[in-house]
Amino acid sequence: MSHRRALALMVLITLLWSMAGVVSRHLEQAGSFEVTFWRSLFNAVTLSIALTLIRGPRLWRALLHAPWPVWFSAVCWSVMFTAFMVAITLTTVANVLVTMAVGPLITALFARIFLRHRLPIRTWLAIAAAGLGIAWMFGQEARSGLSLTGTLVALAVPLAAALNFTMLQHVGHGPADPAKAARQDMLPAVLIGAVLSALYTLPFALPFQASTHDLVLLAMLGSVQLALPCLLLVRVSRELPAPEIALLGLLEVVFGVSWAWLGAGETPGASTLTGGALVLGALVANEALALLGRHGKRLPGAASSG
Repeated sequence: MSHRRALALMVLITLLWSMAGVVSRHLEQAGSFEVTFWRSLFNAVTLSIALTLIRGPRLWRALLHAPWPVWFSAVCWSVMFTAFMVAITLTTVANVLVTMAVGPLITALFARIFLRHRLPIRTWLAIAAAGLGIAWMFGQEARSGLSLTGTLVALAVPLAAALNFTMLQHVGHGPADPAKAARQDMLPAVLIGAVLSALYTLPFALPFQASTHDLVLLAMLGSVQLALPCLLLVRVSRELPAPEIALLGLLEVVFGVSWAWLGAGETPGASTLTGGALVLGALVANEALALLGRHGKRLPGAASSG
């Protein structure tokens, strides 16, 4: 897969992820944990079907003997699936997405510590600019009565995502298993994470109150908004470094706030728009410089003469 195609897929992933907030605002009766339970359950069902078609019956045999990196990633996925939807029901979509956007800073730190990655200066500058935008939004929103509980729950998402991206990067670019001549298949981890999330929230979801209308929306969230982009993310993690994935993931903030504004009437404040502009500008600048750098290396005479 080319770098440009991987970038396009990552933008699609963030676009699909960003629909969760606006769709959840149109639910009629389902409560906080019930929303999370049904979304995770529909996610697990979709993944079971998709992965069985992709991997065949050996998928289920592999789950029984999954090594620790698969289970580590699965726990990270389960925390991401659970904390995000719970946080959405506790505070505004913009607040959740802004809080989640500290992910690139945590991911870059983990990649530096655990993977010994040397990040280009442009990526550090982009992360700093994006962080400034996030800090501005967070500070202004805090003055207007930000839900502390919702924020704390939302913080679990970027922490788990950073650990997950780092693990996926380690497995995707690490040495292949000599016995199998192939790298560990991490797709089952998404399925295990969805099942774990459903199990976590089931006791708190009872008694069920979701209407038929709610179940249709939650089925869409579990399949199109969650299962599909998560499968794509595992594939993209083989092509893009973890910090770049996390940085591109900030597009979810811009998309999600826009969806909530247009589709649910959650009008973002001036601080959110200003901070969002900084985030988007950092992303565009980072990717533009990366493309120019790769193009320059391909030009005749661009290589160093020694």
